[in-house]
Amino acid sequence: MIVAKTRAELAAAREKTTAPLVLVPTMGALHEGHRALLRRARELAGPGGTVAVSIFVNPLQFGPSEDLDKYPRTLEADLAACAAGQVDLVFAPSAREMYPAEQRVMVDPGPAGEILEGEFRPGFFRGVLTVVLKLFSLVRPDTAVFGQKDAQQLVLVRAMSADLALGIAVEAVPTVRAADGLALSSRNKYLNSDERAVAPVLHRALSAGAAHASGGPDAVLAAARAVLEGTSPRVDYLALVDGRSYRPVRPDGDFEFSGSAVLAIAAKVGTTRLIDNVIIEFGTERHAAGD
Repeated sequence: MIVAKTRAELAAAREKTTAPLVLVPTMGALHEGHRALLRRARELAGPGGTVAVSIFVNPLQFGPSEDLDKYPRTLEADLAACAAGQVDLVFAPSAREMYPAEQRVMVDPGPAGEILEGEFRPGFFRGVLTVVLKLFSLVRPDTAVFGQKDAQQLVLVRAMSADLALGIAVEAVPTVRAADGLALSSRNKYLNSDERAVAPVLHRALSAGAAHASGGPDAVLAAARAVLEGTSPRVDYLALVDGRSYRPVRPDGDFEFSGSAVLAIAAKVGTTRLIDNVIIEFGTERHAAGD
């Protein structure tokens, strides 16, 4: 496994790779959810292709009062996880290496990046898409693998790749969960024992909503809200959105929605902000209580 920490080292390593090259962008602190991404990347690359992982805590996507300084950084453990996951190339640059000067050109995420996470974290998706585009330019992958847990990010990265004609396929991997349903996240480390016991209520709410898919969008949202009522998480949003455009699904009566929707939630448990979602299929016999 080659570990590149500079652009020059990456360029040299990139010349030795074989196609297809599959990239897994991460901020490190790798857990079992990331390992699922590595396994999928290895499947997509096949025995003769290349799996690359980027490990970079991107300052552009953190607001002034967010957790940039305390975000977990576990590079040695991350490299061990990559080696175990049959990764061929790791790009682990410093902030100065990624941004040697002030980043003057940023990617505008458009209207879908201004709602939900974009509303509660202004500038977040500008920072995310800018670093992803920069990583795509440096690594030049054929395919990039992302987790479904970050559903809004996934939609926006796919839109960026298509709209800017990058020619990079974007693959989604289902959310990996603990036995009690909590979506795995690097930020789960911030939860104390009492908060950890409370956190699975987010997934219980989403699952309850998904179980009422046959009743339509209003029934989905009502069932999810009922589970959250009287619980301690402070909800930023609970929303049902179109799975492709991320536009809100309008209430029943406006029109009959058909297709994939995302039931998404963001909430603070203690001081830790968690996000989660499930995919729901309307207009078919299927509806999902998972991802």
